[in-house]
Amino acid sequence: MSDQPAGRVLALDLGDVRIGVAISDPERRLAVPLGVVRTGAPADLKAIRSIVQENDVALVVVGDPVLLSGKRGDRSLKADGFASSLRAILQVPVELQDERLSTVEAERALRSAGASGREARRSVDQSAAAVILQSWLDAHSS
Repeated sequence: MSDQPAGRVLALDLGDVRIGVAISDPERRLAVPLGVVRTGAPADLKAIRSIVQENDVALVVVGDPVLLSGKRGDRSLKADGFASSLRAILQVPVELQDERLSTVEAERALRSAGASGREARRSVDQSAAAVILQSWLDAHSS
């Protein structure tokens, strides 16, 4: 973790309608769902910038939906473009994180926790962001 700035990490799970948002604790041990941001430029970028500033975020991780084959498809290229747009407006580093199956994992966890279909659909975006973030945190822990 020495090559990373200290502080909270924010993760984003990009969807067609909503962007799931999760944040780490300051020690970068635990990912917690934070909410969702509605998609649509430039309002979504501004909302994320506000979240970064209000929560003293030191790094942003954008979920990269790489295909199961490991190749980059249209959605992965879209995530790369979104990360580039964030880099242009944020004062913190922005990284991509492989998010293969994060939504499936989040849905499974919500169902096993007893969330109904409607509750799970409302929570899946931010839960997927937490899965992406926890994966990043685990890979970068000392």
